[in-house]
Amino acid sequence: MNLPTDSFFAQLVRDTAADRAGLVAAPIIQGCLAGRVSRPSYVAFLTEAYHHVRHTVPLLRACRTALAPRRAAWLDEALDEYVEEEQGHDEWILDDLAACGADVHAVRHGRPGHATEVMVAYAYDTIARGNPLGFFGMVHVLEGTSVALALQAADQIQARLALPDAAFSYLRSHGTLDREHTAHFALLMDQLDDPADRAAVVHAARAFYRLYGNVFRSLPLPQPDEVPA
Repeated sequence: MNLPTDSFFAQLVRDTAADRAGLVAAPIIQGCLAGRVSRPSYVAFLTEAYHHVRHTVPLLRACRTALAPRRAAWLDEALDEYVEEEQGHDEWILDDLAACGADVHAVRHGRPGHATEVMVAYAYDTIARGNPLGFFGMVHVLEGTSVALALQAADQIQARLALPDAAFSYLRSHGTLDREHTAHFALLMDQLDDPADRAAVVHAARAFYRLYGNVFRSLPLPQPDEVPA
């Protein structure tokens, strides 16, 4: 996506480049891109994804409510569209887990790992205690990571593990949808003209790159006897 170099979105990308590189350097991501994958690692990834994705719609609604009395009411329509598009994505993940042979009931009623719990808590705290617009830092991190990695990771995992297409609805749908979302997100961010709002988005994005990186670092790495030859 070609953007004016003086746009806020371009600034956001530049200012968080080192933090993004830190996330992508997580051993499980680099291993996956190199073909070192295992079913237990993929199931663990989907499990943690379920436990943060199930909060996406509640977080979007909380952000909209927190912004209602503020000058950013022009974002209401965009947030409503996000809510509509994100509905049910947590159920997609459960379907993927079922296709992997995982215990869906245990995942649905289980607890997230600590890193995931902290990331979700930080998102709610940003909305409730900080500048609610900082939540868009999380949107930037999750959607940007999907665009960059999701489709490539899905291809590597499926090729190595011979899992059915039904096990990849989350990765493949997000990798495709988030390409469209990123362009729309850039237009929204470029309408932010308050330096404090922009600083809040950058600050949160840098934090979420680290927090999401911790989620990946918490996942079990494939063991030699689990990696297909």
